[in-house]
Amino acid sequence: MAGSEKSEKRRSASEAGNRNSLDRLHADVMSGAAWEKLCDVLRASGRLVYGDGVPDGPSDRAEGMRYLTRLIASGINVCMELADGDAPRFGRMIDCTMKWGLDAPDCLYLYAAVSGEAAYRIHGNRGSANHIDVQVNHGHYSSGDVSAWGTISSMNGRDLVTSEDGEFELFLGGTPRDTNWLPTADGAEFVLVRQFFADWDNEHPADIYIERVDGVDVPEPVVRTDQVAARLEKLAGWIERGGALWESMSKGFLALEPNSLIFHDTSASDAHGGMQGQAYGLGNFACEANEAVIVEFPVPDCPHWSVSLADWYWQSLDYATRQSSLNGHQAFVAADDVFRGVIAHVDPGVANW
Repeated sequence: MAGSEKSEKRRSASEAGNRNSLDRLHADVMSGAAWEKLCDVLRASGRLVYGDGVPDGPSDRAEGMRYLTRLIASGINVCMELADGDAPRFGRMIDCTMKWGLDAPDCLYLYAAVSGEAAYRIHGNRGSANHIDVQVNHGHYSSGDVSAWGTISSMNGRDLVTSEDGEFELFLGGTPRDTNWLPTADGAEFVLVRQFFADWDNEHPADIYIERVDGVDVPEPVVRTDQVAARLEKLAGWIERGGALWESMSKGFLALEPNSLIFHDTSASDAHGGMQGQAYGLGNFACEANEAVIVEFPVPDCPHWSVSLADWYWQSLDYATRQSSLNGHQAFVAADDVFRGVIAHVDPGVANW
């Protein structure tokens, strides 16, 4: 068989498969099966709070219920409301009301869907966050598979060209440019903007927007049945597979010897869709009522560093009304350039508690 005939057969088979998939998704919405499937996942997700080995005290159960609703709320935002790469818009993926995945208290996470076949313009004002990073990623958190996540391109605030008052344009995909341009590729799913704030009282967030600029009509199209069904499936994965991933990671670190840390260099973050150039130190602590745990490390030479506490569910602790994290601007650092923090139930009257 000639090569062109083989290629045509493969294309025809692919098109037929796509039609069958679209027909199934349409039927799932029309019959209500799409909703029933999501409800089954929601019902089963209670195991994240009531499963074997999960802390079962009253405060643990209460926090677990809140975590589950936060995870679902973030999933609705990302998988349903911000899922259209033809008419993208930025929205919050994580904040103080939607905590999951070991969120950083200093960071504001903005998410928008993109397509590797399209070109986009991000524009607005950079704001004054201590560190900002724009990243185009493939894979999706709903897969629950870290090995499937990766970064296509990224740019940090030091390389972003802005006007004197912070205005900028950044282009994704399309014709390469000398500055303020990031390539995309097949499989690109979203752009993530991370803003890290050091001086919480005085730094302010970026005001940014995204639009597709390669000829697609600007008005957002009427949503289709197959789109809704596909997004509901992604939301179900976000809850089921994503929730299982964060649970397994939390259990893994809690299973370490008490009061131990594991440090990952930047390659771990770079390889799996984390912020490029970021190094992690993670671990656990055990602290009785009459004890204190000392956290000590040389201050790193980097634009932004921080230390924060998290709970079983991999949520940051409340940082709005109490001190549960410190960054390089907030912390007291001794003359020997070593950070020393104290974890204790009662204020010991020293710095960095």
